[in-house]
Amino acid sequence: MQSEKVIDHIVNWLKTYATNSKMNGFVLGISGGIDSAVVSALCAKTGMRTLCVEMPIHQQQAQVTRAENHILGLKKKFANVTDIRVDLTQPFEQLKGSLPHVEASPSLDLSLANTRARLRMTTLYYFAGLHGYLVAGTGNKVEDFGVGFFTKYGDGGVDLSPIADLMKSEVYELAKHLDVAEEIINAAPTDGLFGDSRSDEDQIGATYNELEWAMRMEEDGKTAEDFSGRQKQAFEIYKSRNNANKHKMVPIPVCEIPVQLK
Repeated sequence: MQSEKVIDHIVNWLKTYATNSKMNGFVLGISGGIDSAVVSALCAKTGMRTLCVEMPIHQQQAQVTRAENHILGLKKKFANVTDIRVDLTQPFEQLKGSLPHVEASPSLDLSLANTRARLRMTTLYYFAGLHGYLVAGTGNKVEDFGVGFFTKYGDGGVDLSPIADLMKSEVYELAKHLDVAEEIINAAPTDGLFGDSRSDEDQIGATYNELEWAMRMEEDGKTAEDFSGRQKQAFEIYKSRNNANKHKMVPIPVCEIPVQLK
């Protein structure tokens, strides 16, 4: 991949889209992970106002520290970058306390994790509306269009997606050219939605390299029966996630009323 040219292409695309939309800049959440680090650097390079928002909810300190260090580095390099911290822990706990009691279960854990993502989306759109900014998405291709590893109307609720045509491995390539800190590049990818250190691989059951491979194999018309051992297992994990999360990746179904009934 021609990383420098890809960076220039994305930066120009971002700036053109924002200018044509008559918007003032970009806002996005900074998690301490590779995707938000790359997207924030790309937005900063447009020269347009870029607001980086920290939104901890019972966050692991290592994630918080990486996010803070990344923002500090961006602000030193780009005068158009500003930041704000909105601690959503208390609002999250208040919402939980207002909901009916439910016995602990994996489905409850997942529902609360997605609730965190949706609180963050709401916060980003508050600032977007306040300042006339676009909410920049941080999803990559394998997450957004492969396994659907994002929260519907949470981190999936954005105005534009700068890196959604790039595989995770390609995002890492860009990170090196954008001088993203080693502590972020070397950190295990995590969505940070459970208040612990579980990684994306822990949740999905496969690495991003395996998922990228499976995505390419499917595009080539392969099925699970074409593989054996770990390759077959990884392909089946990919397909299971892809099938289960189709509702996130396709337009919302609309009930079309026959003309004769109107």
